[in-house]
Amino acid sequence: MPIKNILVVDDSPTDRQHLSDILAKSGYAVTVAESAEEAFAKVKQKRPDLVLMDVVMPGQNGYQATRTLSKDESTKGIPVIICTSKGQETDKIWGMRQGARDYIVKPVDQAELLAKITALG
Repeated sequence: MPIKNILVVDDSPTDRQHLSDILAKSGYAVTVAESAEEAFAKVKQKRPDLVLMDVVMPGQNGYQATRTLSKDESTKGIPVIICTSKGQETDKIWGMRQGARDYIVKPVDQAELLAKITALG
């Protein structure tokens, strides 16, 4: 299934804008959410093809949100790429154990991000 619609979940307005710009210039339709709670509502409403998930957010963190999405019958088919400043190997392993399909560390390299998206499509 080709990826066309992407949900960017990040509490930082700067990071949301940066990721949205990269994705929009590459032809993707982008929806944004500022929190895990908002992300759940947008996932159910928009049915994105992919979720880019930050980890460090107020309320529910991105690991918890990824786990929730990957365990829910209605959303487990939507791949999640964790996109965070947490770059330790243990962070990556934990993120993948929560159900993420890939992991990218900020600051995001545009070519790397687009290659990871293409690989999932």
